[in-house]
Amino acid sequence: MIAVLALVLSLSAPSCLAPPVAGPITRPYRAPACAYCVGHRGVEYATVPGTPVRAVQAGSVTFAGQVAGTIYVVVAQPDGLTATYGYLLAADVHRGSVVVAGQVVGRSSTRLYFGWRRGDVPVDPTPWLARSHVSPRLVPADGSRPRPVAGRMECRAG
Repeated sequence: MIAVLALVLSLSAPSCLAPPVAGPITRPYRAPACAYCVGHRGVEYATVPGTPVRAVQAGSVTFAGQVAGTIYVVVAQPDGLTATYGYLLAADVHRGSVVVAGQVVGRSSTRLYFGWRRGDVPVDPTPWLARSHVSPRLVPADGSRPRPVAGRMECRAG
């Protein structure tokens, strides 16, 4: 039931967004079978400590502080989703701050947790987080200068 509700709620999520940090997701979203069941309610990135963590969308900071010794920033977005940025070394915003998309909200530790919720229901952010896509190309073997790499950002959603 929770998975079905999460799917329905995720359909109203935003279009393609820049991820909070550059890099691959090292721990994917795994929907819990029930509200209190095991799962992973967000995604994790491996990061270099001190990496700037950017807001994926504009919103208002509802929490910035420690929970059990770990720093988190929570942003309520206008689309009704709540974004959580966790495992931070430092928060660059405080409760009540208004942030814009791309604004630095904190600095990462060796990993970054990013999750979305609509109310109490987790939403998989993966389909809306852009990934860099570079088309394969041949590189000259004679030492001449190769063509510039043409890449683009793409999402599974939208």
